[in-house]
Amino acid sequence: MTISTQGRHIARNTLLVGASFALAGAVGLLRDMVVARHFGIGAELDAYYAAFRLPELLFTIVAGGALATAFIPVLAEHLAQGDSDGAWRLASAITNLVVIAASVLAALAALAAPMLVSRIIAPGFTPEAQAETASLMRLVLVSTIIFGISAVQTSMLHSFKHFVLPALAPIVYPLGIVMGALWLAPSLGVRGLAWGAIVGSLLHMLVQAPGLIHYGFRWQPIIGRGMPSVRQVLALMGPRVLDLAVWHLTLVGTTNLASRLGAGSIAALEWGWSVMQFPETMIGTAFGLVALPTLADLAAQRDIPGLRRTLVEILRAVLALTVPASVGLILLGRPLLSILYQRGAFDVAAGDAVFEALRWYALGLAGHACLELAARAFFAQKDTVRPLIIAAIWSAGGLAGGVLLMGAMGHGGLALANSLAITGEVVTLLIVLRRRWQGIEARQLAATLARVGAASAIMAGAVAGTLALVQRAGLGDLVAVAGGALVGLLAYLLAGAALGMQELRWPVQVILRRRTPSG
Repeated sequence: MTISTQGRHIARNTLLVGASFALAGAVGLLRDMVVARHFGIGAELDAYYAAFRLPELLFTIVAGGALATAFIPVLAEHLAQGDSDGAWRLASAITNLVVIAASVLAALAALAAPMLVSRIIAPGFTPEAQAETASLMRLVLVSTIIFGISAVQTSMLHSFKHFVLPALAPIVYPLGIVMGALWLAPSLGVRGLAWGAIVGSLLHMLVQAPGLIHYGFRWQPIIGRGMPSVRQVLALMGPRVLDLAVWHLTLVGTTNLASRLGAGSIAALEWGWSVMQFPETMIGTAFGLVALPTLADLAAQRDIPGLRRTLVEILRAVLALTVPASVGLILLGRPLLSILYQRGAFDVAAGDAVFEALRWYALGLAGHACLELAARAFFAQKDTVRPLIIAAIWSAGGLAGGVLLMGAMGHGGLALANSLAITGEVVTLLIVLRRRWQGIEARQLAATLARVGAASAIMAGAVAGTLALVQRAGLGDLVAVAGGALVGLLAYLLAGAALGMQELRWPVQVILRRRTPSG
């Protein structure tokens, strides 16, 4: 497997971005550990997590990932032309529009909170739990406005190719919730966590401010009504906003269904999702963020062979990393959850409930990671419509599947439906790309998947054997996780080498800047 110049560049930068995501994920796990110790899982945390669903949707509409996709290229064009005044006018206008839009939507949502909770978000809650969710939502909406400002700051710094402070922002946000859990929750209960989220959002914004001061940002009280660049940003945002909104509406729908199950179902899904997202973010999101500029350059050059080669090259590496990670989460997830969370109010039953969500979410880990790349292949070609349509179809299918599965499997059925829908969405996107590009090296992808699957099966046997020995010796969860992970890694690497998995040589080649013959 020869690594192209684009592949080496992407991989090297992905290592840096992935490392920052890993640190942010570790702080997020610390937050969850503190929250688990104080609250366990139950009606209180169900209300807390349900309260975030609408604010997250509003943030996506106003200033989520769509803003960066549209804002950065336009701002960068001003900077490339040396038009710093125009750049700061654009940045000020977008900041002000985001604050206005977020404030208006947050105010409307706060007024309608009781109705939204009882009819859309959590109709299965008791009236008391619905009232608590509505009250928490009003607090969380404050952080939505702050995050809107922070999102614009992040895009501005990225336009200057400054990544350090934006990378610190998601690390400090969970610390606010940790402070809320330690210092406010003893007296305020779960509302202490909501106040902690507000503190965290302020930290998220303030940590980036020195960078803007350094680059000379000057805020102006304008909304840019007559500025062509503002209209350009808003036009570019449209389809991407709808795409992201579909995803968050799916989360709202999942919360709606989970609210009809037993107490703790929403919290169990939230924590199972969080653990699965740790490797997904390090691998899928990191590769996706770094790959987009390269894919966009190739698309601008109409280099279809280059697009095909780069996408498949990265997909093969992602599969080689995520499939064994999925197996590891399924086999080692239960003792891992015991180590992370099982203390204080988080008992054995809570651990079992979270693992029920985690193991089914883990089946979709490779799909989620590959989606980050497949969708960006479309965005690089300025096609945001087809991914939107495909996402909407599969999201609806995922919710329908959740309705069918939740009766027999409870909240685990909702997690499984999500994994199946994401996998279907990725396959559909690749089929469309195959037709558009007249091929996507499907044989190479299939061969990689076959080798990865075989090596992962050997790894699974080794891990299962290790867990049996540890359990028989009564050595505890820490030894089970550490020993199982080490044995599994060695088994996977040895099996991969025996099967000729050249994808595993990629990190070494990237670090040593070497090439090997094509495989």
